[in-house]
Amino acid sequence: MGLCLSRHSTPPVKKRQSKRLTNQSTASVNGGAGSNRWSRNRSSKRDDSLIQERAIAAAILFQQQLQNGGGGGGGGGCGIPFDRSTSLRYPNSNFKKNQPLPRSSSSRVRSLTDPLLQPHQLVNQDVKVDDLETNHFVLVHGGGFGAWCWYKTIALLEEAGFKVTAVDLTGSGIHSFDTNSIASLSQYVQPLTDFLERLADEEKVILVGHDFGGACISFAMELHSFKVSKAVFVAAAMLSSGQSALDIFSQKTDSNDLMRQSQIFIYANGNDKPPTAIDLDKSLLRDLLFNHSPAKDVALASVSMRPIPFSPVLEKLCLSDSKYGSVRRVYIETAEDNAMPIALQQNMISNNPPERVFHLKGADHSPFFSKPQALHRILVEISRIPST
Repeated sequence: MGLCLSRHSTPPVKKRQSKRLTNQSTASVNGGAGSNRWSRNRSSKRDDSLIQERAIAAAILFQQQLQNGGGGGGGGGCGIPFDRSTSLRYPNSNFKKNQPLPRSSSSRVRSLTDPLLQPHQLVNQDVKVDDLETNHFVLVHGGGFGAWCWYKTIALLEEAGFKVTAVDLTGSGIHSFDTNSIASLSQYVQPLTDFLERLADEEKVILVGHDFGGACISFAMELHSFKVSKAVFVAAAMLSSGQSALDIFSQKTDSNDLMRQSQIFIYANGNDKPPTAIDLDKSLLRDLLFNHSPAKDVALASVSMRPIPFSPVLEKLCLSDSKYGSVRRVYIETAEDNAMPIALQQNMISNNPPERVFHLKGADHSPFFSKPQALHRILVEISRIPST
């Protein structure tokens, strides 16, 4: 919009008019010079007045667009959108200096499902965090990930007033244990169960599990159901009693399945023994897990992910209605998921129905990267679901 203003009011416009008038003056020497000069002056004043009116109208439109969110478009083609990068776009000197411009550290294109909002805008202003049944989220990562993958979610929740704990399961993230030596699901989940045991008797938390973390929070729910207010499964393995995570994941049987192509089995005990862990081909990570995630988060994951212990994936869960079944469950679907396709997620939901289902449009398997704002809003809404 600033370009439109400068284009109509710069000196070159006046030079073109001046040159044209000079040529006319030369051609009319000795013939009505006074009348022509008066006519030319009046015409020049009309042109200047028209330019000024257009400039004022453009300036008003420019100011209105900035006040409505800094967007472009419309206005007879004079509006230009602001690209929301780390650089700031400053308005002209007549604009109020104290009015902030929207900005983001991300260069990715935003959609309506993940708008640019400040953390305090994502929480209903009528709801006080301290009045909720619990304001404590416990985030459990998926296979190969670590607590590091929740960094955006942690920041958003904490800025909104929530208490957040992200755990590193055994052999994951910065936990130093050798992944190949993990022999059971209980051993793998021990950092989570130890944390729940240390909670005060009356304290409850909201468990959030991603990917294989869904099986992990299910295990914890069976052991410590009275300490879990709600359980949230984010593109996660939501098992029925008697199922293993492998039973769920093996439902993807396509011969060209991207997951199968990316798996690298590790045989730490020898090739004649069962595999001890599964690693993922780094060259396929983006297509498999991060197909809609920012490049910087893909880079973070590529240097941070660790192998997935194999034994816990094989273990079948024993889940009771009196314990696991007493916890309110919520599922968050990820619509553009290549690792756990939406059809597989919906099959789990159909076989083991949760209380509520949320749908994240445009999210890949890692919504904490691809749709952090939308995921945050859903988690806040879940926290507000009243206790039974």
